[in-house]
Amino acid sequence: MLALCLLLGSLVGCGGQPAANSAKAAVQSLLDRQSAAVLHHDGTAYARTGARTAYENLSAVPLASWSYRLTSLHRAGAIATADAQLSYRVKGYDTAPVTVGRALTLRLTADGQWYVASDKPAKKSGQQLWDQGKVSVVKGAHSLVMGVGRSVDSLRDFRALADHAVPAVSAAWGTDWTRHVVVLVPGSLDGMAGLLGSPAASYRGIAAVTTGEAGGSGSAPADRIIVNPDAYAVLGSVGKQVVLTHETTHVATRAHTTPATPLWLSEGYADWIGYRGTGRTPTQAAPELSRAVQDGDLPTALPTDKDFGFSSEATELARAYEGGWMACRMIQDRWGVDQLGKFYRAVGSHQKRAGAVEGAMKNVLGVTLEEFTEQWRDYLRAQLA
Repeated sequence: MLALCLLLGSLVGCGGQPAANSAKAAVQSLLDRQSAAVLHHDGTAYARTGARTAYENLSAVPLASWSYRLTSLHRAGAIATADAQLSYRVKGYDTAPVTVGRALTLRLTADGQWYVASDKPAKKSGQQLWDQGKVSVVKGAHSLVMGVGRSVDSLRDFRALADHAVPAVSAAWGTDWTRHVVVLVPGSLDGMAGLLGSPAASYRGIAAVTTGEAGGSGSAPADRIIVNPDAYAVLGSVGKQVVLTHETTHVATRAHTTPATPLWLSEGYADWIGYRGTGRTPTQAAPELSRAVQDGDLPTALPTDKDFGFSSEATELARAYEGGWMACRMIQDRWGVDQLGKFYRAVGSHQKRAGAVEGAMKNVLGVTLEEFTEQWRDYLRAQLA
């Protein structure tokens, strides 16, 4: 009996392992065929592998690559669940694949072929835009705008803002970045939260965020600017442009933004470029800090990272952003635009926070942190009192 089991095991597997491997191979082959259908825009071929609605949702997205790697499979008769890694690149924008976890449900058809019944974000993974509905795409000179539940005209408005933001950022920061952006416009705040894999409450009142790898090597995928349409809709025309330019600045500076970079500098610099050329005065652009200074509540120190936390009161958060913006504005006024950019890069070149700002201030600006802070406080008095 043992010899027979060993013989049969070499052919079909006494423990069922070859059968399991066979199922995995069949499912991986299915996913490979589905990927090919996506890349070749073949809806008919896709429908033989999975629900056509999923294909229609993402069919407008310009893709350079799309593939799945099956990581686990659990079969129960004609039904199976699987975990997979989806990797894809948006053509002309992503320098490396975006990789996300997916949870699949599969079933066997009447002719014994596997079929993808559902394809959803894996646990703790954010949604992709096409998980929320049919994606519309508008391409600009410097941007790609993708939205769900939005009119093409509204996406064109975002395209105009993004196409204005990119050269505006390059004019101040320089051209050592990709000089294009991908903007995602979901249908609601809940859609934004779904893309980020976080509760909606975390982003209520936040008009947009940028995802990406801080201190990137250049091999990471392009950043995504994700819009909160609920908060964005209440902004005026200048505010909308400031927000898109601010977020585009984060894309441009990402490779030089490291754990050594304090938020007052990264957020202040993004606001500085955002407001640059708008004609907004300090009292207009920094109303909360202006009121504090006029009330005699002058800050004693530059904003800390904690001041930028979601748990901060709205007024405190506003003062933190405004304080960082005023610090960058002061550097521009006293040392010049080029030195401001050089200072930003010098801070980010450090591996750790400790001593990074102090060293950059000494080497680039020729002042100590204490001297800079006192000058900043004097600047607040002069500009906002």
